[in-house]
Amino acid sequence: MRLFLILYAALAVAFVGCKEEVAAPPADLHTQLSGANALEQVALHVGIGSRTPGSEGLAKSRALLIDALTKNGWASQEQSFKNRTPNGVVTFVNLRARFLGGRSVEEVWAEPVKGLLGSHYDTKIYKNFEFVGANDAGSSTGLLVEISRVLSAAPSLARDLELVFFDGEEAFVRYTRTDGLYGSRHYAQEIIKKPIELRPKFLVLLDMVGDKDLNVRVPVNSSRRLTDLLLQSADELGKRSYFGAGGNAILDDHVPLDNVGVEVIDIIDLDYSPWHTKGDTMDKVSAESLETVGQVTVHLLQKLLTE
Repeated sequence: MRLFLILYAALAVAFVGCKEEVAAPPADLHTQLSGANALEQVALHVGIGSRTPGSEGLAKSRALLIDALTKNGWASQEQSFKNRTPNGVVTFVNLRARFLGGRSVEEVWAEPVKGLLGSHYDTKIYKNFEFVGANDAGSSTGLLVEISRVLSAAPSLARDLELVFFDGEEAFVRYTRTDGLYGSRHYAQEIIKKPIELRPKFLVLLDMVGDKDLNVRVPVNSSRRLTDLLLQSADELGKRSYFGAGGNAILDDHVPLDNVGVEVIDIIDLDYSPWHTKGDTMDKVSAESLETVGQVTVHLLQKLLTE
């Protein structure tokens, strides 16, 4: 019996070793990301029109996300909550997703993840025109879906990551301590309820990443370490000219997570003249820019999830 157990244990170790070797992500994983695919995803959400918190449009956007994520092998979970706004009490819904990879849904949500990849998916409220938000936040929303497809080919990475589509990033009137960043503030509040060892270690946030004239400038209220790793990733892929360190802090969904001890980086191109105007339409967004940011982001994630 003892000999049998020893042989069984040896076979089990060998099997696990083979499994890990097969699951190891390829070094050129980033090349599998397609800007054209990402642009198609952006167009689907922009085609809905306005996608403001609590609206039918945002519910349709969320349904599209759940469908696409499911096809890519990710289990979705709606994090619904109510919050008072200048327009009264509104129901917000953050959409979370984790990679199944042969695990049950219960196992997926019971296990901690190493990091987060996020975007907001709501659009700003305007009364005098319909704001479709192709770049803000269509571009990052569509790109996250494409990244989920790419990561599904690298289960050893995907299972350590949670995708988060934050609701209510946009302020109803103007950014204050209580107006704006509704989804990320709620998410941060939920994180601090967990023991430190079960909390995610980092957040990579994408916002406004599709501008044809791409000029990403990482705000100074991002982690210096993550900023350096991003710039290193861009340099290694020959895309450094599109990325740099900015000189200003930006109020975005990374801030509430930073406030609760998560290491954060905001990958954003705020040098965008149609920002928060009716001109933020699909013709301002390019597959090339989405592919550039997407490939560098995948390369960065590969560094963070294997360190």
